Amino acid sequence: MRPQPNSLYARDVEYVLHPNTNARRHEEIGPIVIDRGEGIYVYDDQGNRYIEGLGGLWSVAVGFGEKRLVEAASRQMAKLPYYHTFSHKTNEPSVELAERLVKMTPERLRRVFFTNSGSEANDTVIKMVWYYNNAIGRPEKKKFISRLNAYHGITIASGSLTGLPANQRDFDLPFLPVKHVTCPHYYRNALPGEGEEAFADRLAAELEATILEEGPETVAAFIGEPLMGAGGVMPPPATYWEKVQAVCRRHDVLIVADEVINGFGRLGTMFACEYYGIDPDIMVLSKQITSSYLPLAAVLISQEIYDGIADNSGRIGTFGHGFTASGHPVPAAVALENLDIIEEKGLVANAARVGEVMQSELRTLSDHPLVGEVRGVGLIAGVELVADKATKAKFDPVGRIGAQVFAKAHEHGLIIRAIGDVIAFCPPLIITEDQVRDMVARFTRTLDDVAESIGK
Repeated sequence: MRPQPNSLYARDVEYVLHPNTNARRHEEIGPIVIDRGEGIYVYDDQGNRYIEGLGGLWSVAVGFGEKRLVEAASRQMAKLPYYHTFSHKTNEPSVELAERLVKMTPERLRRVFFTNSGSEANDTVIKMVWYYNNAIGRPEKKKFISRLNAYHGITIASGSLTGLPANQRDFDLPFLPVKHVTCPHYYRNALPGEGEEAFADRLAAELEATILEEGPETVAAFIGEPLMGAGGVMPPPATYWEKVQAVCRRHDVLIVADEVINGFGRLGTMFACEYYGIDPDIMVLSKQITSSYLPLAAVLISQEIYDGIADNSGRIGTFGHGFTASGHPVPAAVALENLDIIEEKGLVANAARVGEVMQSELRTLSDHPLVGEVRGVGLIAGVELVADKATKAKFDPVGRIGAQVFAKAHEHGLIIRAIGDVIAFCPPLIITEDQVRDMVARFTRTLDDVAESIGK
């Protein structure tokens, strides 16, 4: 049934180009209008309630409708609704947030630069690294190494770091000097009989070979999500980060930890760097920093990188980079309140404890005829759907069954994300054990319905 003329549905189809959406398909089916949210739930304009199993876009830590964040924004709007941080200006919330982030992240990180999104943050990382290497007399050291299936953003620069074909095809990306090495997904990419540590050894050797082939004097940085998110929720194999870091340190290649999805408790530790023992030169944060109530991201850098940038700004007169909303006082105030809630309610510990339940409950689906692998850590998980469990054969075309599961889940009051045929879960950190069991039960019914429809 087509939407009535002048309805919100029809106006959406008429005027809005949606991100990461098949535009022609959207013209046919129209949108689901999400009207309000409360806790782990969102409601559409027809009154249907859904468990938001992806926390929006990997990002709502404290749940929907948290009045304390609304009040924090309101207080700051009344006091100072906007100001910039250009030309020696500052504001109290941005200073307090920068100090707090430095004190809670790995010790090597000492300075903070604010942007509006993770994409802008990783775009900024590229420019900072180039500026820094020019400043210290290494103008050839400009190449980045990323991984296949990585997601680091969607601008021309950050989209070049991303290793997902759908985000690069027909955009003429990658545009920048970036090399993509093997995705550290053991289930798909390990050789027959190869253990996790041997797989990690092989990937570290590949990274080193890539650096040597390109020339260490030309390779600036290795960027990675500690646990890969939007590419399909892929935890690294045992010892992977230990070995990758050793290679980078041996060749003076900076280590960039993209914690846009992982950060602020998702894995059951405040940051995934803590979980995997990563000591980065640069860390990128966003999403759960404000529970995505307002746009905000942060780039944290080492003192060494800061000194190179600062010295060069003294020589040439400026660090000529920034955004109108860099250090915006309202998102900064919301972030401070959001961090207060995460700490006061023990949401990191909750992610660890309830995350164990979620991982255990999802793994009960390992024997389901559609399921090839269940993977994840804490309150982030992926369920990979396969055509043949024994051979790991993918469905043809990839994404067809995932799309069916995505659509059918709505009928069971559940919003998840289909990444091809990987179903991703990343619920708000406030979720309870009972709510996790309810979420997995809804997902199980969804899988059963789809399996029946395709004769599995």
